[in-house]
Amino acid sequence: MKNNLHSIIIAASIVITALVLAGAFKNRNRSNNTISVTGLGSKDFASDLIVWSGNFSKKNANLKEAYSELDKDRESIKTYLVSKGLKAETIVFSAVDIDKEFDDVFDNNGTKLKSTFSGYTLRQSLQVESKEVDKVESISRQVTELINSGVEFYSDQPKYYYTRLAELKIEMIAAATKDANIRAEKIAENAGSDVGKLKNADMGVFQIIAQNSSDDYSWGGSYNTSSKKKTATITVKLEYETD
Repeated sequence: MKNNLHSIIIAASIVITALVLAGAFKNRNRSNNTISVTGLGSKDFASDLIVWSGNFSKKNANLKEAYSELDKDRESIKTYLVSKGLKAETIVFSAVDIDKEFDDVFDNNGTKLKSTFSGYTLRQSLQVESKEVDKVESISRQVTELINSGVEFYSDQPKYYYTRLAELKIEMIAAATKDANIRAEKIAENAGSDVGKLKNADMGVFQIIAQNSSDDYSWGGSYNTSSKKKTATITVKLEYETD
């Protein structure tokens, strides 16, 4: 009796083990029946916001006179920019920076003997933020005309931005997802299978580079501000079950 019972237990164990292994094998095959694809969304666009800045300075041994000269230059700059079509409210001047400067005197051995006060240098910058991108860009290139009027104005390179990035990103995610889905269906078709349920979706990094450029992509996402015309890209990785 004991031998029969023992044989029954062993037989049952073998059957259960076989069922477990079969189930595991089936689940393993099911997990392997997947398609992973990456879709790309890309769009060229033009910036709709420009930020341009510049700076100017005056030096004088008399602080009051230095202020007066700087005020005169500031008014000349503002008048010039308004005459070019900029709205006065878009021109923002910073606070004035003051540096008290000295000239050092050295002997033949390079040892400093004394420092002599040489005057006050006053610096001020301005910034223009506008949606009139072409107009501000043109002015930034012509502003050297101020030098001819005696104003030492130093212009920085404009920076270009896009104010509807959120909308653009949603549009591109949709395009990248559609592209990935088409790729998955084509792969499944060639393999004689069908695309099943979506198992996983991962979005890549949003990249903005200059159009037709060799800008490098970044793992954290790049955002070009030096070019008015840009190209935005994003990738979406999808994983589907196959039937």
